[in-house]
Amino acid sequence: MLRDAMARRGVTRTELARIVGVDVKTVDRWVDPPSRTPHSPRRAAVAEVLGVDPGMLWPRAVRAAIKTGADREILAAYPYRNACPPTVWSSLLDGAHRDIVFAGYTSYFLWQEQPRAAERLRAKAEAGCRIRFLLGDPESEVTRRREAVEDVPLTVSTRIRITLDQLRKLGQLPGLEARFSEGHISLSVFRFDDEALVTPHIADQLGHESPLLQLRRLQPDGLFDRFAQHAETLWAAGRPVPDVGGGS
Repeated sequence: MLRDAMARRGVTRTELARIVGVDVKTVDRWVDPPSRTPHSPRRAAVAEVLGVDPGMLWPRAVRAAIKTGADREILAAYPYRNACPPTVWSSLLDGAHRDIVFAGYTSYFLWQEQPRAAERLRAKAEAGCRIRFLLGDPESEVTRRREAVEDVPLTVSTRIRITLDQLRKLGQLPGLEARFSEGHISLSVFRFDDEALVTPHIADQLGHESPLLQLRRLQPDGLFDRFAQHAETLWAAGRPVPDVGGGS
């Protein structure tokens, strides 16, 4: 394809090499079988010289570089939640304007890893953002079983109570709500408008030791919508937490 496009344009290998800034032997490797595919910037430069679309010259490379399936909503994947940079959480939290959902069983890490988290949430709520926390019940049997599995000094119920204490300190804040649920013990969903961070919890691992996916909504009923609906279903069935926020 490249050979034909060069012939139609009347561009020699030497001329193409000079224009795009490579050695003529590099052009030979692009043209002669078994031909090699240049990197994306070079593909674009060659296509511009020849007046064609890069997809015409290297269709396989272009298709491979563009996500066209359901996984295109996955922006990043991390083997551990704490491998996701704190700046990602900060940018999502600060960039949300409509709907923030912390559907983590304890969400304890928020107060430890995000500076001035309470003040930032207060500012969001006062600006009209809806903020919801879906937490495990510190007194439930599910929580007690999880504590036995983790077997760590900072227990699940203690981490939940720390989050509850932080939320109650915010006072009767309109737009802030919290509910209890046990349905997300093995899957945490943190939503920020049309983006989300999702953690499927692994067996006896703590939350920060489990994988994390960063998602952005690009289509109806895609990965983002499926996880968001999971959180909404649990929220609808959840039990209101007394003395937190002022509701919606």
